[in-house]
Amino acid sequence: MEVLYEDNHVIVVNKKSGEIVQGDKTGDVPLSDIVKAWIKEKYQKPGNVFLGVVHRLDRPVQGVVVFAKTSKALSRLNDMFRTSDVHKTYWALTKNCPRQMEGTLEHWLVRNEKQNKSYAYDRERPNAKKALLHYKVIGRSDRYTLIEVQLMTGRHHQIRCQLASMGCPIKGDLKYGADRSNPDGSISLLARKVEFIHPVSKKPISVVAPLPDDNLWKSFEKNGK
Repeated sequence: MEVLYEDNHVIVVNKKSGEIVQGDKTGDVPLSDIVKAWIKEKYQKPGNVFLGVVHRLDRPVQGVVVFAKTSKALSRLNDMFRTSDVHKTYWALTKNCPRQMEGTLEHWLVRNEKQNKSYAYDRERPNAKKALLHYKVIGRSDRYTLIEVQLMTGRHHQIRCQLASMGCPIKGDLKYGADRSNPDGSISLLARKVEFIHPVSKKPISVVAPLPDDNLWKSFEKNGK
């Protein structure tokens, strides 16, 4: 487990592709349990360790995940995520390049629970939720485009669905139209950075995830933070 930031109230870790943030029907050990065990061992804590899950990343996605270590931090972080006071930056690798190098995508997303997939529509429809994101092309290689995404809403599979809807499915994301899977089962979407005002100290916090240990990702390292 890689800890990117920690203090008395907050811990931020680098989630690997394939890990689940919180327990689900698979029964696999979630990242939240791994973090609890790490805290318990590091600080020799007796009894149960408190850890609050404030947001999640899809299983094949990697990068920054924030957890609360106290109930005070949990309630305040929950409010901040709900009111979009936590700023999340994602990096996505796509085979296709958008027609416009920068823009805002607005869709109405409908989630299909059975398929575990979201569908994007240009107009409002029953059971749809409005989805907004801003994207910018920040890197190009011979075969791939690096797109930086700022999320303005937090919907199910939002980035995956909206980028696919403009003809740019994320590398490895078969569910949303990629040609082929990645060898390790990941999709090339990274939760690159999270920024927020600390829920207790009120200091600005900015945490950046390292790029995956992969030659394609590393070729974009010069694109900075």
